[in-house]
Amino acid sequence: MLVAAAVCPGPPLLVPAVAAGAAPELDAARAACADALGVLAAARPERLIVVGPADRDRRGEHPSGTAGSFRGFGVDLDVVLGAGTAAADAGAGESPGRELPASLAVAAWLLEHTHWTAAPVSGLGVGEPLDTERCLRTGRGLAAGDDRLALLVMGDASACRSLKAPGYLDERAAGFDEEAARALGTADVAALKALDAELAYALKAAGRAPWQVLAGAAERAGLGGELLYEAAPYGVGYLVAAWS
Repeated sequence: MLVAAAVCPGPPLLVPAVAAGAAPELDAARAACADALGVLAAARPERLIVVGPADRDRRGEHPSGTAGSFRGFGVDLDVVLGAGTAAADAGAGESPGRELPASLAVAAWLLEHTHWTAAPVSGLGVGEPLDTERCLRTGRGLAAGDDRLALLVMGDASACRSLKAPGYLDERAAGFDEEAARALGTADVAALKALDAELAYALKAAGRAPWQVLAGAAERAGLGGELLYEAAPYGVGYLVAAWS
């Protein structure tokens, strides 16, 4: 049973050590993410699942205690999913065998940064090729139990909002991001289901699949939403929303 969700962007630049001198530019985004996590904690969940985009070799489940790193971004910084929770502490000496994908590593940093202890944490990496119906089925499966579930959903909107954006300028990007922001800010499950997967792929919108997993999980939850942050620094759409 889904009781709350937080939607956050997943760029490693959210981690100040990675952003270095540019860190202050995303202070407002970090503050909004912290507020969204506060909404999750206030819902008193019994478990938290982090859902985010992942490359092929890091898709699937990541249990509490799985390690991640930002060394690939030139920073000697490690994180642990669920650090500070009982489940992560119990597995502290274990090696799950796979490193967290970047989006879940950012989530692990956010949770540690906000001193998350409200519920045990696990992760799920999903791939861009995951079609809409499979995303919805995945979300329904996550929310099928009777326990109180919260989701932390990581992922960016389009990466084509400016000439210097990773995907260059695409005139369709602003409209796509506007509709995604509206859907996430109002907890419009039907609108999230209707997002065009092919267009999202063309616009490099890594959040599409995780958002549609959220849509599947929230079908019968009756949650309301609030958009906490919307901007496109570096030509990439970053959205923060809270559902409760």
